[in-house]
Amino acid sequence: MRKVRNPVKSHFLLISTALLLVTGCSSAAAPPQSEAPTQSDAPASTEKNEPGQKSEPSNSTEMAPKPTEGQAPVKTSPKSSTEPQKPAASTKPEEQKPSGKPSDSVQIPDLDLEVVAEPQSITVLVNKQRQLPDNYQPTDLVFPNVPYLLPAKSEKRQMRKEAAEALEKLFAAAKADGVALAGVSAYRPHAYQKALFNRYVQQDGLEKARTYSAVPGTSEHETGLAIDVSGVDGKCAATSCFAGTKEAKWLADHAHEYGFIIRYPEGKDAITGYMYEPWHLRYVGNEVAQAIEEKQTTLEEYFGVAPVSSEQ
Repeated sequence: MRKVRNPVKSHFLLISTALLLVTGCSSAAAPPQSEAPTQSDAPASTEKNEPGQKSEPSNSTEMAPKPTEGQAPVKTSPKSSTEPQKPAASTKPEEQKPSGKPSDSVQIPDLDLEVVAEPQSITVLVNKQRQLPDNYQPTDLVFPNVPYLLPAKSEKRQMRKEAAEALEKLFAAAKADGVALAGVSAYRPHAYQKALFNRYVQQDGLEKARTYSAVPGTSEHETGLAIDVSGVDGKCAATSCFAGTKEAKWLADHAHEYGFIIRYPEGKDAITGYMYEPWHLRYVGNEVAQAIEEKQTTLEEYFGVAPVSSEQ
């Protein structure tokens, strides 16, 4: 017996099947799309989606090194940047240059010099051939009441009492003549002279340094009877340009009136051993200063000792 198909029922089945096929295909395609972003590309997808919204343009700049992973180094980068700077700062080469250390590394030549018998004498002769006894220090150092370019109470302001009193009179007379003087450097302890001389050796070499600086023990500054002088403005202090100043001219004309001499006069470097220093005053007392001024001579010539070559 032949079965007769119901056309209505068949039509309904076809529609249902078509609907199932449509919904079934879309749900099957969804999982691959949702699973791929959620696991492996989640960071990238969130970064890409969020920048398009509001405040992520700022995060997009942090993504330059690498998205979210780049943000953590941003916090630690200051630490890593400071760590390389610490070694550089810790070396501080400039702090290792202070007075004593580099100078101690210079070897002072072993010179066969005569040691002066009376270092406390006002007219003591100290030069490249004659040195003070080891560790000599004057016992009557005082602070002259005159202007200085040095800080107050600096030990380099000191002079022996008699010389200091004479210096005060000299400065007062210069001021009365309209010339304002200032002290640059007076007494120097042996250790200071050693550091100073050795620094000059490092700078210019031994031969050159000895033409303008004294080997420790042979410096007049260690006697407490010598002082370098300049104008109160400090211009040309202890330099060759001081020779052309009114202060230098006044000293050349009047220093002897107060017991001082220009210790290293012009044209006498083969005798004194030092180049012309119009700023370097040495106290020798009125009688000796007057005699040296009258003869236009040097302390070496006054005592009749052998000339000191500037090369020695």
